[in-house]
Amino acid sequence: MNEPRSARVERRTAETTFTIDLTLEGRGEATVSTGIGFLDHLLTAFARHSRFDLTIQGRGDLEIDDHHTVEDCALTLGRALDRALGDRAGIQRFGSAYAPLDEALARAVVDLSGRPFAAVQLGLRREQLGELSTENVPHFLQSLATAARLTLHLDVLRGDNDHHRAEAACKALALAMRQAVARSGFEDVPSTKGSLGESGA
Repeated sequence: MNEPRSARVERRTAETTFTIDLTLEGRGEATVSTGIGFLDHLLTAFARHSRFDLTIQGRGDLEIDDHHTVEDCALTLGRALDRALGDRAGIQRFGSAYAPLDEALARAVVDLSGRPFAAVQLGLRREQLGELSTENVPHFLQSLATAARLTLHLDVLRGDNDHHRAEAACKALALAMRQAVARSGFEDVPSTKGSLGESGA
């Protein structure tokens, strides 16, 4: 039986401090504390629907604004994903999913390619969701893709409520990631080049 894939990553700067524990073969259990309630809500939904076990303890300079906290949380989580995946041998690599939330519908497509890229179109119109600036939602996702070394295409196709749009996007991403990290039953790296590094394909 394969050992669970997991990682612990700590990130400490003059602006933020984060410790993240991640297990890919989990039950979707989450303990999340970033100091930003709506970000905690999105990350809890992500863990639940990806079935990753996720513990995030973080604090940042929220007296300035939420940007550093959001960005560093994403970078730390992305690094944890990258470490948990190791050399990426034996994974499905690709994942795609739709997720609705009432009137909102989101689509996510991921490739654990080793090459970071993110095209994110959420169409958020409000300035804030709770204490989370809506401009930082796509920034979180782009930073996550960079640190995790994955390709992400994420779109909200329709929806009137920005809470629903943002949450549907995170749920779609979670479902796509659950597919992509799944074990394929093969032991090789799913790439014609034989590796999923920065130049892998």
